[in-house]
Amino acid sequence: MRRVVVGGSTSSGKTTFSRALAERMGVPVIELDALHWGPNWTEVPTDTFRERVASAIAPDAWVVDGNYSVARDLTWGRAETLVWLDYPLRVVLGRLFTRTNRRIRSGEALFGGNRERFADAYLSRESLYVWVFRSYWKRRRTWPRLLAGPEGRHLTVHRFRSPRDAERWLRAIP
Repeated sequence: MRRVVVGGSTSSGKTTFSRALAERMGVPVIELDALHWGPNWTEVPTDTFRERVASAIAPDAWVVDGNYSVARDLTWGRAETLVWLDYPLRVVLGRLFTRTNRRIRSGEALFGGNRERFADAYLSRESLYVWVFRSYWKRRRTWPRLLAGPEGRHLTVHRFRSPRDAERWLRAIP
């Protein structure tokens, strides 16, 4: 494995898993959120985002953290392996609740200097909770088809249905 994409639902643990995998592989992590979000939660223009992604994945070895469909042709196209953290919705929502509340309390700075706020997290149509419900089942329907087609047929896919299975696989990597 030299080029790996780690995908899954919001709060499935992509970033944590990607960092651990990259450390084991001795390669850099490319966090797509960091390339996508500007200050004040503004999305960079699509062309700019795609240019950033193309530049970031130009080297021969990396782990990509994220699954933006607008750059899927780039990331999946260069990757050899896809790790799909396909956990039950209850796991994803529990992790989202814990992570969101931790970030709100700590004021942790994220990509672009952004911070999570209570109103945005719980009272907005842009809430990640809304995003989870919009994207969770869609990904489960579309990814198997995409992975069987020209976009993903070349990928070695590891689809994990539980954090325990993903951890076990990760620990087996030298």
